[in-house]
Amino acid sequence: MKRVQFSLVFSFILFSCVKEKQAIEITPEDYHASVDKVTEVMVHDIFSPPVASRIYAYPNIGAYEIIAKNNKDYQSLAGQLTGLQSIPKPTSENINFELAALIAHMDLSRKLIFSEEMITTYRDSLYTVWKATNEDVFSASKNYGLTVSEHISVWMDKDNYKQTRTMPKFSVDTDEPARWQPTPPAYMDGIEPHWNKIRPFVIDSAGQFKPTPPPAFSMDQGSDFFNEVKEVYDISNEITSKGDESEEVAIAQFWDCNPYVSVTRGHLMFATKKITPGAHWIGIAKIAARKTNANVIETVHTYTKTSIAIADAFISCWDEKYRSNLIRPETLINDHIDESWEPVLQTPPFPEYTSGHSVVSGAAAVALTSIYGDNFAFDDDTEVQYGLPVRSFPSFTSAADEAAISRMYGGIHYRTAVEVGVKQGRDLGAFIVSTLTMKKENEVVHIN
Repeated sequence: MKRVQFSLVFSFILFSCVKEKQAIEITPEDYHASVDKVTEVMVHDIFSPPVASRIYAYPNIGAYEIIAKNNKDYQSLAGQLTGLQSIPKPTSENINFELAALIAHMDLSRKLIFSEEMITTYRDSLYTVWKATNEDVFSASKNYGLTVSEHISVWMDKDNYKQTRTMPKFSVDTDEPARWQPTPPAYMDGIEPHWNKIRPFVIDSAGQFKPTPPPAFSMDQGSDFFNEVKEVYDISNEITSKGDESEEVAIAQFWDCNPYVSVTRGHLMFATKKITPGAHWIGIAKIAARKTNANVIETVHTYTKTSIAIADAFISCWDEKYRSNLIRPETLINDHIDESWEPVLQTPPFPEYTSGHSVVSGAAAVALTSIYGDNFAFDDDTEVQYGLPVRSFPSFTSAADEAAISRMYGGIHYRTAVEVGVKQGRDLGAFIVSTLTMKKENEVVHIN
């Protein structure tokens, strides 16, 4: 009798182990890790801010479409995003949709960066685990994830990005005193002068949220434009005189997000690698999802909506940058006020108006607010890995306001570019939020 009981107990344990082995569980942390890997590779490869926004958007959209296909509470973006058609229907009952979404995210990310082997190695380590857990589910999920990845890739390849790679470099007009000129120390060419030709995701054109023009150029004392130049100079001198106690300098450094910082040591020049403005807000999206204990679909939804807003914000902003083609404060202050002056932050290599970080922050904050509410307090630890302390904010809106004004503290933007820029971003973000239908019920996620 005891032998029979032992046999039954052993069979039950064995059955339980086999049953447990068959489950492939994808957690929100698995998705966060995949997004973090993409950010790591982008920092390594030094992608420009506009290009980085594109790299975030497509993989998140691919993942979102797969999960929305199997979740009645979320709606497909097909027909809502320009040119996006419905993804293929699943052909197997063994598909784990969350696993397929993660595989699609990694595969699309791998196609968009230079150092493919970094993501391939990361992906293969996960493949080994999933295959050993349940080969049938893994195989079905992988096949579907790669099928959707290819579907998104075909759509992605029609956004005019490849065509802009062969378009001419930006031509600097040194005869026009108002026109942008390359800035020290690297004097790089203006990056992505044709970004307004990239197909938008939601906005109808790059010029849909065209801002008001900057103040008329004039270096005559007392003119509106001269006053803005002088304000940047005066603020910079005031805040740097405080030394290590300067809160304004701390704010500027926290929101720097310049992947092009060049450092000169004797005859050597090298770059210090940092995240882009879009990457900083993708980091904030992760913070919000974690704080609310968001499940996988809620996490993917957060990243997708935020990355779409960021991507369209860059298209809108870059359209204006190369239209107004306005000279940076550093050039004018060195030429007209103080030849030895240096901004707190290194001036990035593209025209001044409007402020890119202001536009992107405004748009991202609106997208995140639509999900998590108006007064979502959070601690931003995005820059800790770069040696900067955590900063706390009572809302996404307040974080965007600080990101915008940081550009003046940093000495790289005039006031109008900051104030008009953050409005441009918020208007664009509001349009995206009102146009897209993603979560079918109440959009605001409440903290558990």
